[in-house]
Amino acid sequence: MNAATAALDPVFGAVNLAALSYNAHDLARRANGVPIRVASKSVRCRGVLDAVLAMPGYRGVLAYTLAEALWLAETIDDVVVGYPTADRAAVAALAASSELAARVTIMIDSVDHLDLVDAVVAPGARPDIRVAIELDSSYKSRLLGHIGVWRSPVHRAEQARALAEAVVARRGFRLVGMMGYEAQVAGLGNAPKGSPLRGAMVRALQRSSMAELVERRAAAVAAVSELAPLEFVNGGGTGSLEATGADRSVTEVAAGSGLFGPHLFDNYAHFTPAPAAAFALPVVRRPAPDRVTLLGGGWIASGPPGLDRLPQVVWPAGLTMVPREMAGEVQTPVVGEPATRLRLGDRVWLRHTKAGELSEHVNELHLIDADTVAGALPTYRGEGKAFL
Repeated sequence: MNAATAALDPVFGAVNLAALSYNAHDLARRANGVPIRVASKSVRCRGVLDAVLAMPGYRGVLAYTLAEALWLAETIDDVVVGYPTADRAAVAALAASSELAARVTIMIDSVDHLDLVDAVVAPGARPDIRVAIELDSSYKSRLLGHIGVWRSPVHRAEQARALAEAVVARRGFRLVGMMGYEAQVAGLGNAPKGSPLRGAMVRALQRSSMAELVERRAAAVAAVSELAPLEFVNGGGTGSLEATGADRSVTEVAAGSGLFGPHLFDNYAHFTPAPAAAFALPVVRRPAPDRVTLLGGGWIASGPPGLDRLPQVVWPAGLTMVPREMAGEVQTPVVGEPATRLRLGDRVWLRHTKAGELSEHVNELHLIDADTVAGALPTYRGEGKAFL
């Protein structure tokens, strides 16, 4: 990738097409025939979304805001918004178009979400709005308490049924799906490097969590299905494709970050994606003989603050960040033997922790085919979009 991009001045982001193709096929293999809905927040590049959706095994997009979903639905006919919305302007735009209303499904976990839509556009003045209910997929451990993420308050089957009853009885809405995200399985590395005991504990916790969730999700889906025919039941993420796909109550799984293979997934026991995406930063200073300073670099991933949220310096091999400074918004000093040989204008390659943060910082992704740059695709940012 370094040779292929020799004519480019950093800062830039790049995607290795062979690695991207490998990851896309491997995700489909791991899903074992269950369709994959692409999580757009981990890609944020329409060209990549379109290419993946053209492959066997992929169907539809899981968007992260309604405004984004409306934009994508101009060309994609099946977009589910993975998070509830309070964007009144976007709700109004959805309600003003029969075509968009047929293509976009919004997420709810309370009657309040229905009230918000009705307050923007009355039921008689709009097409029916497609809605899906999110089931809380966290794990309530007797020892550790709440394990997972705080999302939906709908945890039990009777709660899901009660909300479904409210939707079905409500004019102007159509209940079409359910969703649940088991973050404690999909997004938690179960083989952290240098911590075998922690890895064993995480894997045991994940097994217990999935066993509980499979039973609870099946009950919730059955309860809701008695009231409305569900078009889809979505679950999981890149890290849980096998386990979630094996749940018979699930009709599709979600994945997105596994396409780019960020370094978060270096800490999983059951799959190893190729590092398909990376970014290059230029050397712009030499503050001391044994170190150089890179321009920018503080592309920090979401989640609990920690070293695992920082970009990973990967090439030239042997470089490390300075502990008291690490990755900064305007500069990132690095030390190590290769630093003594780097000159101003040379580039250093880094991998991001998750996937979405790369496209948030560059206007395009350069496509690397073997040892050449085959082209470039605009990111959301490159198309003038910043949804969140």
